[in-house]
Parts: sequence; C-alpha cells; structure tokens
Amino acid sequence: MNTPATPPDLNTPLDHDDFDTLDAILDDLRTRGEEVPQWEFCEGAMAALLCTRRLIMPSEYFPVLLGTGDSAPGQAGSDEADTHFADEAQFTQFMTLWTRRWNEVATALGADVETLEDERSYHPEVMDVRGAVASLSEEARAEIGDQELPAFGQVWALGFMFVVENWAEDWAAPRDKETAGWLNDALDAIVAITEDDTDPPTVCMHSDDGPPSVSEERLNAFGAAIWAVYDLRQLWQSLGPRIESARKADTPGRNDLCWCGSGKKYKKCHGAN
Repeated sequence: MNTPATPPDLNTPLDHDDFDTLDAILDDLRTRGEEVPQWEFCEGAMAALLCTRRLIMPSEYFPVLLGTGDSAPGQAGSDEADTHFADEAQFTQFMTLWTRRWNEVATALGADVETLEDERSYHPEVMDVRGAVASLSEEARAEIGDQELPAFGQVWALGFMFVVENWAEDWAAPRDKETAGWLNDALDAIVAITEDDTDPPTVCMHSDDGPPSVSEERLNAFGAAIWAVYDLRQLWQSLGPRIESARKADTPGRNDLCWCGSGKKYKKCHGAN
C-alpha cells in the first residue's frame, strides 16, 4: 500500500537551495521564452502585487510576468501560453515555492517592526552582482567583458515598478491630496533604486571581504525603498479596493427624440409620466 505524499508546508520560509531551484526553473523557462525575468525581478514584482490595492490572482499576473498561465500543460483551463512549463511536476514545484515565498513576504510586511534589523522584517532576495563579478578571477572577469551590470537592488525595484505600470488603474493616486502625496513619495523611493548607483562604492554585499561594490548612499536608499513598501501596503489596505461609482444613464432632453424610436419627442412619449 502506497503512503500518500505529505503535502508541503506552505508557510515554511525558503532557504538557499529553494532559491537555487527557483533560479533553475526560470532558467529552463527562459529556453522557451526569452523574456522570462530573473528571480530578483520576480521578487520585486511579488512585493508590488502584495501591495496592490486589489488582490490580483496568479491567473492574471503570471501571463504578464512570466508569459505563462497558472496551469500546467495538459490541465483543464491551460492554453498555449502555459506550455512554457516543461511539465506538471515543474509547474507544481514552482507554484509551491512561489506560494511559500509569497506567504513569507506577506507575513514580513504585516509584522509590526520598528527597524529593518528585526528578523521579522522584509528582506528582499537581491544579489550584489557587481560585487560577485568583482570577486571573480581576472580570467573570469575578462570573459564577462564590458557587459553592463545592474546596481544593488536595481532589478528588484524594476520588478516592483513593472507591476505598478502594468496595473496602473489599481495604482492610480487617490483623490485625497495628502494620501496621494504619501503614495507618490513612497513610489519615488522605489523609483530611485531603478537608477544606477553612481556614488563611490564602500561595501561589498556579496562577501565580507570582497572589493567594494555598493555605495553607502545606495544602502540608505535601499532601506528607504523597503520602508516605502511597508507604507504602500498599509496605504492600500486602509483604502481597500477601488469602488466604481455608479453612472446614471444619459436621459434625453424633453424636446429630444425619444430613445424608443417612436419618432415622438421624449416629453410626449416615455418622458410624459
């Protein structure tokens, strides 16, 4: 008798091996869809989705983010876009890891923290690419050549703003000027990280003894961007989903022809009552 497999605990935080698995899946997806982003981009997009005013379901955001649907090939409801996943096992593995990270980030953004040093706070999974490359041997660096490398946190911020731009209606500024100002200030803090780090590097985030690759100004700006994520989540949760105002159907003027097609003026037809 076969023992049923134990379902995964979707509240278990991801470890280093889990992130490596996500990277491997995305690498494989990229062989069938070159626009599939790196995980750091997905990490930023996930944070934005958790902050968005309305709950956006995977069936809506995966086709935009990954070029895939939320169904594995061959499952009911899957379509041509879903074929980017190699098979059902790969799809299930990805969705399990995605959901675990989603729950982990949601818990962190919901925690009442006063400092980012708090272990409960949100720590984006980002990589110091420049530090990693600078730590390579001279021969390995030569193979990379003059390839432009992203600044610390830049890809994460681009992923966040990707969601803001693609679901612009859900991120539209509220009418209240003070609240709109809070929204713009928070988004400005994240947009700042989409830019290059041009200040003198003082720290290597890749390793303790690596060559400097990140500026002190960048680290401060990155911390401000994380706090901005907290502000955005709190802002939209307090406002709730957008409510479409009911629009009254246009009413003909009393001397206009009636809408029913009788040829009479509205005041002598349906407007007579």
